[in-house]
Amino acid sequence: MDIVYRRKMVSAQEMWDEIPDFPSYSAVRSVLSILERKGLLTHSVQGKKYVYAPTITQDRAVHSAVKQLLATFFDNSLEKALTAMLEIHENDMTQDDFERLAAIIARARKEGGENDAKDDT
Repeated sequence: MDIVYRRKMVSAQEMWDEIPDFPSYSAVRSVLSILERKGLLTHSVQGKKYVYAPTITQDRAVHSAVKQLLATFFDNSLEKALTAMLEIHENDMTQDDFERLAAIIARARKEGGENDAKDDT
């Protein structure tokens, strides 16, 4: 999907050319077909080839993928997911990285508190 979003439209051949380790051209076509059946891609015919384009925005696709990841691997627990990510990257993170994350959490806490106050009225 990353290639489709970057290029806006892509044929199976163009996709195959960009993925060096993909097993075969027919495997690329199969993946594109599956993504189309799932509603993530649509195709048009240009000459003798199908050209695929995304049906949803990249932000929406990311949101959906992260939601599925949380459900599948982390029992819908944001805490478990963030803990796993921090454990993977803890040696790579700078003090600035930690401060930016703390600011994001503080903003979410504040906005969440505002939403809770609205719910109480």
